[in-house]
Amino acid sequence: MNHTIDKAKFKESVIYNVKSIYRRTIEEATPAMVYQAVALAVKDTIIDCWIATQKEYAKQDAKTVYYMSMEFLTGRFLGNNIINICAQKEIKEALSELGFDLNVIEDQERDPALGNGGLGRLAACFLDSLATLGYPAYGCGIRYRYGMFKQQIKDGFQIEVPDEWLKDGYPFEIRRAEYSTEVKFGGYVETEWDGKRSRFVQKGYQSVMAVPYDIPIVGYGNNVVNSLRIWDAQPVNTFSLNEFDKGNYQKAVEQANLAKTIVDVLYPNDNHYAGKELRLKQQYFFISASVQRAVKKYMESHDDIHKFHEKNVFQLNDTHPTVAVAELMRILLDEQGLEWDEAWEITTKTCAYTNHTIMSEALEKWPIELFSRLLPRIYQIVEEINRRFIEEIKKTYPGDNEKIRKMAVIYDGQVRMAHLAIVGSFSVNGVARLHTEILKNQELKDFYNMMSEKFNNKTNGITQRRFLLHGNPLLADWVTSKIGSEWITDLSHIRKLAVYAEDEKCQQEFMNIKYQNKQRLAKYIKEHNGIDVDPRSIFDVQVKRLHEYKRQLMNILHVMYLYNQLKDNPNLDMIPRTFIFGAKAAAGYKIAKLTIKLINAVAEVVNNDRSINGRLKVIFIEDYCVSNAEMIFAAADVSEQISTASKEASGTGNMKFMLNGALTIGTMDGANVEMAEEVGEENMFIFGASSDEIIAFEKNGGYHPMEIFNNDQDIRRVLMELINGYFAPHDPELFRDIYNSLLTTNFGNRPDPYFILKDFHSYAQAEAKIDKAYRDEKWWARTAILNTASCGKFSSDRTIEEYVRDIWNLKKVTVNLK
Repeated sequence: MNHTIDKAKFKESVIYNVKSIYRRTIEEATPAMVYQAVALAVKDTIIDCWIATQKEYAKQDAKTVYYMSMEFLTGRFLGNNIINICAQKEIKEALSELGFDLNVIEDQERDPALGNGGLGRLAACFLDSLATLGYPAYGCGIRYRYGMFKQQIKDGFQIEVPDEWLKDGYPFEIRRAEYSTEVKFGGYVETEWDGKRSRFVQKGYQSVMAVPYDIPIVGYGNNVVNSLRIWDAQPVNTFSLNEFDKGNYQKAVEQANLAKTIVDVLYPNDNHYAGKELRLKQQYFFISASVQRAVKKYMESHDDIHKFHEKNVFQLNDTHPTVAVAELMRILLDEQGLEWDEAWEITTKTCAYTNHTIMSEALEKWPIELFSRLLPRIYQIVEEINRRFIEEIKKTYPGDNEKIRKMAVIYDGQVRMAHLAIVGSFSVNGVARLHTEILKNQELKDFYNMMSEKFNNKTNGITQRRFLLHGNPLLADWVTSKIGSEWITDLSHIRKLAVYAEDEKCQQEFMNIKYQNKQRLAKYIKEHNGIDVDPRSIFDVQVKRLHEYKRQLMNILHVMYLYNQLKDNPNLDMIPRTFIFGAKAAAGYKIAKLTIKLINAVAEVVNNDRSINGRLKVIFIEDYCVSNAEMIFAAADVSEQISTASKEASGTGNMKFMLNGALTIGTMDGANVEMAEEVGEENMFIFGASSDEIIAFEKNGGYHPMEIFNNDQDIRRVLMELINGYFAPHDPELFRDIYNSLLTTNFGNRPDPYFILKDFHSYAQAEAKIDKAYRDEKWWARTAILNTASCGKFSSDRTIEEYVRDIWNLKKVTVNLK
């Protein structure tokens, strides 16, 4: 916002809020109370811009993107909003005068539990960029009551507990009950004649009310405020007094419980039928509500539904929201009374699909039985989409039944959501150049050959405003002192830092900032883990969702290998190293959860072994989330981006580390490839098999991990330690499943499906190079500065401009406050 905050008025507002919410004076208020009061005072400042923005959009009849995503991993809003309204200095001083520290107040906010991993964080970065660039946008998602889970570590095991982020209310959200929308499940479909045509009517259904809550998304310094709209589920009839009076107390609240379940948890465990059903319900719930509302909003100010796509575009973030294709068809056919071809033309000009993975298990497929029972009308529409698409395939490839098997939307008793998205969208994009090429040449090759014009690449990006300006204020100030502040809204300017890379004084300043950030993280680790870590050691960090393809296992096996070297040779010349992990494993993902236990078991032994003189430490940071991530990125020396080549679509953590001056050890996978182009391979530690080699092994076989085990005594020793009780003396069999996953065939799966043993020595050599390189302080400082300076391409601002240019076709809107 361009207007400055009146400090005296802001203080008055905070004092008044404390009094009116808590009936206390400011002197009696706790930091948690002051957080609520400050957040409301900041919201007051934002609201005028929020109203003005929406009025300007309406006045200009601006085309809007609806970014539909199962997750939005926003991080805390207070600090980010203060930065984006350009009021940090004033608010910090105002609070200081009231006797409070802004950092302490920011720490009172719980991270909104609306997401889990990179998918949700990307969505949040995109919303930040859309607002900062002045493009009309809504984020559409679910208001999860408990998120995925809050992670606790007990005896080294992950324990999932509810994340009660809404317990004290959320000051930035606004309930918009006037836009409540009914969403229907189950029942059956009847055909009725209305005098002109047959109409399809869903009957005997159960329904819930979707009630939207809007959270402001504040653009940086430009008065633009977009909305993140998250839907809560409420019963149509909250309470049956009739049943209650009969003593049927459970039945009296049955409707309420049914609704509540839909929004309780992100990604409910789906290794049972009820979990699968709940996931599909969630997806349809927020999509139906969002699409219904978008159509209604359009029709309030337009009379021709045929032009809907000229003013609206739906970006489907992965396969979860792809039922939007069928839902928009349902509304156009059944409620707007269009013919199929008209409705299909509008739909396929409105929907665009982002593919986020080549892992086939993540491309959702629903059993027909479940899908048709839960969404009877939607299933009819999907069947018709499928029938017509198969006709097209037959026309293009006469007699080729193999094509139908590979491409049909419904096949083998399943609805394939990725196929529905591709057929029903005008654009299909991957999220890094390598990923998009693999989609075109492997996973989605048949679709690419048939409709190549739909395919395009949009390499992911991150918002420098959260991950440098907010997350690393020391470095942000230093960057601004050297090159000015344009980088905040145009990261390409950061390239100008490169001229300082060889400057000795700048190198010292840069490394001194890194050291201060390492001290900050060391303090956090001492408070949360009770372990002393040396900020002079190399901070070697891997923080991301726990998944086998991301290979946290390879990292900890390498730590075991290093520990063995230290035990064999106590005088080993090695720079002290602190290995830092942070990761949540999905509740039903056994081997991932066992990997967390292994990391903690190794930590227990290594951190308590006095004979190695603290030269090796292993830290597992509990409940990894955006807030502690900001602190971790700022403090890292080394960034572990070690996925099996061809498996990571893009990665964005890799970019956050790079922006903060960490050096990457990584495979040529995802966006690592493009990072290497920007900074130069000689300024990264690249290792491992290439994506072509991995794909060839998967296709033709020829990889035998047991041969490596038999012929390599270092690897054999590390793997034997998994089953001889070395790290689990009370239960030597504890890690047997991990051992087996690397060496034996499981349920038809190949042993070591992610090529850990294949890449192990290449990885160990790259890690040894890091040890050597870190000794050359000048080289390291120069390279760290160059990494930060080479990040310009990886801003989500650049990504969004490409979406706008190639897919969405939006116009920038300027908001002036009267």
